[in-house]
Amino acid sequence: MTTQQIHETHIKIAFFAVLVIMLAAIYVAIPDFYRTVWQLSTSGNMQGTIDYLRSFGAWAVLVSMIIDIVINIVGFLPSIFISTANGVLFGVVGGTVVSWVAETIGVIISFFFMRTLFRHKAKKVIEKSRMLSKLDHYSTWQAMTLARAVPYSPNGLVTALGALSRISYRDYILGCFIGKLPSVACEVLVGHDLVMMEEHSMRLTIVLIVIAIVYGGLWYWHRRQQAKKVLHKIADDLKDGEGRS
Repeated sequence: MTTQQIHETHIKIAFFAVLVIMLAAIYVAIPDFYRTVWQLSTSGNMQGTIDYLRSFGAWAVLVSMIIDIVINIVGFLPSIFISTANGVLFGVVGGTVVSWVAETIGVIISFFFMRTLFRHKAKKVIEKSRMLSKLDHYSTWQAMTLARAVPYSPNGLVTALGALSRISYRDYILGCFIGKLPSVACEVLVGHDLVMMEEHSMRLTIVLIVIAIVYGGLWYWHRRQQAKKVLHKIADDLKDGEGRS
């Protein structure tokens, strides 16, 4: 084992130790925290979530961020309920900032776990499989930004795809940091206005139309770009064939 590998191993061990200590400290400080978060996330009890956060008073922002981080580390629990609650409690702008920071931290930690535990085991499988090799489409920060920018996308799946690709930690963090902002902003705004439907029905309608147009346009543009790449490849192959003949 090289000096660099030893150094990386020590960093990983220290990271795991700090995370375990922090999660244990949360349990000591709030014994029912994990049980409550599980119940709220699986039931989708919006009013219960809002009331639970309000019960912490001035600490509500911190508790909300911890919940969001834990949910995104786990990967399979929905985060929309906490994003909506943040919008109701802290306002659309404040709720967006809180959710954005917390979700980004959560998916970064989750990425570290997945890559550390599973990347090396999956590497040989990826290299042997043509289908799995397509995971490396997620190996750039631009691709990760687009993946994270889609509202209500499954965070755990996107994190797993990134962890199994060749994307660097820096590019993954950059892609998540940029991409999470528009997706979280949409989720917080839509969730807030759904809860406050009587006051914001018009804005909600306009926002949904704008989101559909923007993301529909991006999807159409992406499909056009993919089609152009295929056509260029076919043209190149034909030229190569003519050159050989």
